[in-house]
Amino acid sequence: MKRISAYEIALSALACAFVVIFLTIGSYSEVLLFSGYLFSAVALMLPLSKQSFKGYALAYVGGCILALIFNSARFWDILPFIVFFGLHPLVNELQLRVKINTWVACFIKALWFDGAMYLIWRFVFGMSTTLDFVDKYAIPVILIAGTLFFVFYDYASYKCRGVVNNFVARFLKK
Repeated sequence: MKRISAYEIALSALACAFVVIFLTIGSYSEVLLFSGYLFSAVALMLPLSKQSFKGYALAYVGGCILALIFNSARFWDILPFIVFFGLHPLVNELQLRVKINTWVACFIKALWFDGAMYLIWRFVFGMSTTLDFVDKYAIPVILIAGTLFFVFYDYASYKCRGVVNNFVARFLKK
């Protein structure tokens, strides 16, 4: 069993702290909510840059729990991160490790994204809407616009992964 090095522990703690900070800022500022998801997902790439899956898991769980403690009244704002955005870096890393076809993986992840967005829609917005046309067109909008957005997001996520890996490699000089 591989032991976690001090660098991996430090990267995991740093990732956890960034997740909590970015999710808290995003929760309290509606304008920055999506940016909080993105920056938190990038922060979770820190332990993954050293192939530390345990460190990632600890940073993800710890960050989610602490963000929920600090923002308990804003659970619904943090739910998309818990369901999708926080897990996406891990899925990308596992995809590269297992060497799944890029298009097949993108299709499966897009379905996962659309399902997560539908879940959020049902729990957050579906309960309070009284507009029939919004309910009528929610699923097509989520499927079309959500899938198009996800393809761009997935591509940008891979680019961010490369930047984070290069930064950590240069910073740690290993």
